[in-house]
Amino acid sequence: MKEIKIFALNGQLGYGFPEDSYKAGISKNPDIIGVDAGSSDGGPAFLGSGTSLTDEKAVKRDMEYALPDAVKRKIPFIIGSAGTSGGDPHIAREVRVVKEIAEEKNLHFKMAVIHSEVSKEYIKKKLKEGKIHPLSDSVPPLTEDIIDNSVRVVGQMGVTPFIKALDMGADVIVAGRACDTAIYACLPIKKGFSPALSFHAAKVMECGAYCCTPGEGADGMFATIRENDFILESVNKDRNVSPVSVAAHTLYEQGHPSVFYEPDGAVICTDCHFEQYENNSKKVRVEGTRFEPADKKWTIKLEGAVLEGYRTISIAGIRDPYMIKHIDDVIKGVTQNTENTMGKGDDVGYSLRFRVYGKNAVMGELEYLPCTAHELGVVVEVIAKDQKTANAICAITRSFLLHYPYPERRTTGGNIAIPFSPSDIPMGAVYKFGIYHLVDVDDPNELFPIEMMEV
Repeated sequence: MKEIKIFALNGQLGYGFPEDSYKAGISKNPDIIGVDAGSSDGGPAFLGSGTSLTDEKAVKRDMEYALPDAVKRKIPFIIGSAGTSGGDPHIAREVRVVKEIAEEKNLHFKMAVIHSEVSKEYIKKKLKEGKIHPLSDSVPPLTEDIIDNSVRVVGQMGVTPFIKALDMGADVIVAGRACDTAIYACLPIKKGFSPALSFHAAKVMECGAYCCTPGEGADGMFATIRENDFILESVNKDRNVSPVSVAAHTLYEQGHPSVFYEPDGAVICTDCHFEQYENNSKKVRVEGTRFEPADKKWTIKLEGAVLEGYRTISIAGIRDPYMIKHIDDVIKGVTQNTENTMGKGDDVGYSLRFRVYGKNAVMGELEYLPCTAHELGVVVEVIAKDQKTANAICAITRSFLLHYPYPERRTTGGNIAIPFSPSDIPMGAVYKFGIYHLVDVDDPNELFPIEMMEV
């Protein structure tokens, strides 16, 4: 039976994996080794700052296992969303680590680097042509001011640039921002396997062993795609997979209960059948996935980070039942005192926010449980045009909170318990997603130039 075998190292490069899991996965002779290296889950800070969520040493540790085996066995090794966000500085780090390992272990191979940063000039041109659209109704229309204020913009590639790199003879691929599924689906689709099965298998294994019981991103996953079905397999002796766990992860991060979308089209799971394979708790077989190709209009998701300001926070605890009782009025009063002393936020250029944990801090106005905890955690957050201003406003606000008078107060020794010294913590630059839009393209490769190099 024609089949192709895929090994996912873990849910994110740098998360690590048990050595036994890796050995089990590589012993199955995969046709491709892949790993996702990034996400937008951590917010826009990494994109804007050019930094990475994972430590470079941890990334190197993961690669030191996979890269030598991949090169020696002539297995394509594919990294997607390099360095968390896939911008040029993120790619540069991953490439540097690859080259270090190659030099240390005397490895030689052809590497493709797929870039994903998009120029502001290109985006402005597409905007004028009416070819940029918000990703959803909650995203405001794009403007030239937002483009100009963006620190860095990336496009999110699908399978096509990966396939092109493989066609160019790449042994190793370090790619910028990419759909998680593209990392694993590219080779099966290139070799003529069903896009429906390829994308579906890739979707379930993109987070490593999260689809297992117990689920874990710091562990690997294995998939075998065949002509009419695919089999997902845990490589960890202590983790199982079930039809329920696999079906559940099919819906992971999706807005529709039976359909998820790729740049290449829609993966439809309405008629999917999930079953325990050969009564083996380590394996689940899936069949029945369908695929509807996108029309000739290709769209690429753009992610752009805008510098919003600089943040300072202060963290405190409250145990006094009377302060807890009057906490809403206390916050109003403290806010007013800050504005009286420092000026209003709109006039001076700052925002002040209180996150009261134990009282609707997570869900806010959507919270449906009216209870208030016996103790509260308060985070004072200030975002200002510069760090000095943010520090000053946070300091005065924290002082007002510490000493604010409220009804039934029994002490003058201070209202709040401060766990850290210094009490105020400068957090540095704050970014927001100013660009979260789709751009119409004529060619799915046009935003993703490929740089080939001999290592």
